[in-house]
Amino acid sequence: IRFYESIGLLQADRRPNGYRSYSRDVLTMLNLIASAQKAGFSLDEIRALLPGDLSNWQHETLIVALRAKVDEIAAMEARLAQSKAHLLAIIREIEESPEGVDCAENTQRLLSQIAKGEMGTPSLGRDDLKDRGARRAAS
Repeated sequence: IRFYESIGLLQADRRPNGYRSYSRDVLTMLNLIASAQKAGFSLDEIRALLPGDLSNWQHETLIVALRAKVDEIAAMEARLAQSKAHLLAIIREIEESPEGVDCAENTQRLLSQIAKGEMGTPSLGRDDLKDRGARRAAS
């Protein structure tokens, strides 16, 4: 709580004895902060969105920020899906290494394919990569 107070997300009143006194809204604010962080908002983004008074929300600002975060998450999902597909293609290549090829030699073969861009399209299967390599050799 003190951390959020120190960065301006929460406000506390000071009693004469120096103790902090928090309003009932602080629990709601803490829950909002935790939920926003789970959704991927940074503390700076949260600070910009949370009103000082919970009865004073900026509807349009909130909607724009939420939609922007959804777009950001969608872009991240696309990047992650591409990375996953690429890694699965590499795993498939490793698992389907040519007969009699040891791990070190197979690794060099895969690194060479990656360097040539032959592994650049994660959605391609092993046969697609062979066809692509044959087309390059023919040109």
